[in-house]
Amino acid sequence: MSALKSVSIITQDSSMLELIERINKVADSDVSILLIGETGVGKEVFTDYIHHLSNRGHNPLVKIGLATLPPELMESELFGFEKGSFTNADHSKKGMFELADTGTLFLDDIDDTPLNVQSKLLRAIEAKEIRHIGDTKPISINVRLICASKLEIADLIDRKLFRQDLYYRINVVELRIPTLRERKGDIPLLVEHFLKRFCHTDILKISDEVMDIFMNYDWPGNVRELRNVMQRSALFANEIIQVSDLPDRFRNISNIDNLVKSCSICFESGQMTYNELIACIESKLLSKAISKSNGNQSNAAQELGMKLSTFRDKIKKLEIS
Repeated sequence: MSALKSVSIITQDSSMLELIERINKVADSDVSILLIGETGVGKEVFTDYIHHLSNRGHNPLVKIGLATLPPELMESELFGFEKGSFTNADHSKKGMFELADTGTLFLDDIDDTPLNVQSKLLRAIEAKEIRHIGDTKPISINVRLICASKLEIADLIDRKLFRQDLYYRINVVELRIPTLRERKGDIPLLVEHFLKRFCHTDILKISDEVMDIFMNYDWPGNVRELRNVMQRSALFANEIIQVSDLPDRFRNISNIDNLVKSCSICFESGQMTYNELIACIESKLLSKAISKSNGNQSNAAQELGMKLSTFRDKIKKLEIS
């Protein structure tokens, strides 16, 4: 399957390609979209993709991270205010809805919106108009709304922290973005992309050992974490990024830790049985030892502290070439 590249979406993963296919079908409409995904999966990148693919692509794309705003400033940032409407309001200011008029408004971390602001958001979406703080005159708005959440909003509704009616308004189409650990086949593609992006020469490469660590790491910070690691490593590396060029959290992780974490993800998701988990870990350990010893089985067995006869029995049983 070929990689798809558009607005920095780089993937060959089947679930991601299916997601992009869904986006292609709805991008040109004006329906509200809710992006669900862990921090760092690329919700903002998907917003860029949707906006530029839509018929609003040449109009404004306005982004705001609600988690970064103090609650008392959120309303004025979203809807604007009039001069003198509150202390220090020495000028009038347009809000994000006005700035995004005819284009797209991206509200990141919608799950961090206080209830009092949620009610005003709901009214703005339903009436397609807003009012500045300190003014009674309605202002018509024409925006396509894309929201993003790192949490399950249904859980917040159960806890009375999110309005159900607002949820239905922003969630006409829900798109769930897979984590990086769920699409590890994309890691080599992303590494290549970031190497080109951050490398100041044309010769910087990544060692097999580092790639092996990357493929077995669980990436809690997702694509953003990988990007930051590649940017940092490119600063220190000479021609080839080695383990010594990585942050401490990678250098301090043993191969065993990596293998167990990698296989445990499949086990916990129900993709393999316990016996298959053990066989997977054992197979990877044996394969690593063979690779490290350049195919010399005696050295590989010694590396693992194993009798050569036992080693040969295991690679035969596990069908390791």
